[in-house]
Amino acid sequence: MKIDNVTTTPFDDQRPGTSGLRKKVSRFTQPHYLENFIQSILSVVEPRAGATLVLGGDGRYHNAEAIQVILRMAAANGIGRVLVGRDGILSTPAASCVIRKHGAAGGIILSASHNPGGPQGDFGVKFNTANGGPAPETVTETIYRHSREIREYRIAAHGDIPLGRTGRHTLGTMSVEVIDPVADYAELMERLFDFDRIHALFNSDAFRMRFDALHAVTGPYAHAILERRLGAPPGTVVHGTPLPDFGGGHPDPNLVYAHELVDALYAADAPDFGAASDGDGDRNMILGRHCFVTPSDSLAVLAANAHLVPGYRLGLRGVARSMPTSRAVDRVAAAQGIDCYETPTGWKFFGSLLDAGRVTLCGEESFGTGSDHVREKDGLWAVLFWLNLLALKRQPVAALLREHWRTFGRDYYTRHDYEGIDSAAAHAMIDTLREGLGSLPGRRVGARNTVYADDFAYTDPVDGSVSTGQGIRIVFDDDARIVFRLSGTGTEGATLRVYLERFEPDPERHDLDPQAALADLIAAANELAAIERHTGRTAPDVIT
Repeated sequence: MKIDNVTTTPFDDQRPGTSGLRKKVSRFTQPHYLENFIQSILSVVEPRAGATLVLGGDGRYHNAEAIQVILRMAAANGIGRVLVGRDGILSTPAASCVIRKHGAAGGIILSASHNPGGPQGDFGVKFNTANGGPAPETVTETIYRHSREIREYRIAAHGDIPLGRTGRHTLGTMSVEVIDPVADYAELMERLFDFDRIHALFNSDAFRMRFDALHAVTGPYAHAILERRLGAPPGTVVHGTPLPDFGGGHPDPNLVYAHELVDALYAADAPDFGAASDGDGDRNMILGRHCFVTPSDSLAVLAANAHLVPGYRLGLRGVARSMPTSRAVDRVAAAQGIDCYETPTGWKFFGSLLDAGRVTLCGEESFGTGSDHVREKDGLWAVLFWLNLLALKRQPVAALLREHWRTFGRDYYTRHDYEGIDSAAAHAMIDTLREGLGSLPGRRVGARNTVYADDFAYTDPVDGSVSTGQGIRIVFDDDARIVFRLSGTGTEGATLRVYLERFEPDPERHDLDPQAALADLIAAANELAAIERHTGRTAPDVIT
């Protein structure tokens, strides 16, 4: 096999974020751009000679072409074996599962998660380490350093490897194993959940479900598990074929972008249960008939009922949530006498807690929930967890929620997203807030007094690493709070996220519309941050 050493020069924008490197397709398809970054990843794989890597993606535009490049580069760099999903498909949680099951040195996942696809859309590359989770900052910074110093990359001169059916191929001395992308993952799900009970639920006349795969990666998984293994009627899974442009839609499972599912669950003849997942399969949205379950409430409900589910019957060691996520799960943890950790946003921060055995369940308000079964958030896992609970309790989703609130109280919660705003204006707004933090305690805002305000910093209790500047928190005398944060998952401009939360213990006041219940906090947030003055926006683009 001929190996080419190709001369190149560094690009100045290849620092990975919390979810790898995400850019426009047009950026990734520039000569040498993908190759430089892949060589930088391969340079940190230890041990590299003879190592096993896992490879796959969400099927978005440029996925197939990038996989062939990566295979040729892996062979040229001495990798011994690559497990690649059939047709290049592998959801992010399934990739984590495969890495862990087969003892791989890591995996390369091609996805920009919930970002749009297609020729004008986004593309992404993420490296997961041997524990199956996103590379920690020490590794991503080493990858970035290599990308700044790179002068050549190695690639094999070889034709494309056929990926349309399972089987084994060779590329020089490297073995390429095309695997069923669903098999290992489905086997793991069957060990965690009571498939017999869920099968009986689907075969009762009283239960109907709709799962919207949004033409993204979970379509094949949902068809295989929900319809074929669990007996859900054909047609339960909609938009189940992964498409390079996600059918022209936005593969983000929220109330705005998954509006078709939302409309179906709020219709007169709505099914009993609805769910959606995102581009790479790690996010989830849960709906009941005429009922939306916030991701924060979903995490709390799963934690409160985990002992009913086979994989978690022995109880939880602890739970963790990202700082902007509502404190609903904290109340469950307190009642159970287990630890609850508050981390920055980004799944990698849960990794050390999971590896150290400190937590069993974890979640983020951005539609991500997971457990120690893999080292990624897992959309379909969350759906199966809810199905297992519904099969046991035989209650509507709304009734299950109200029962939870009666026990623990309700955390009214919402997130307002201002997308694609000018980056300079967004950072100026956050800087102004940050500079004024010291003057906020004691200040009256609307009907509330400010108790404290800070810029969240986190010290990892396992490895001692410190992360600063993780979001501005403002807490009031009734324990209501506002959080301001800039998101790092987009590829254009900035996304301002405003999180608003207040606790309501009175069951007689648990049926308010969240936007109405939080109206005074919403007004306070706009006043404190001067959002309209800084951004020119009078309303958020997405409300969840």
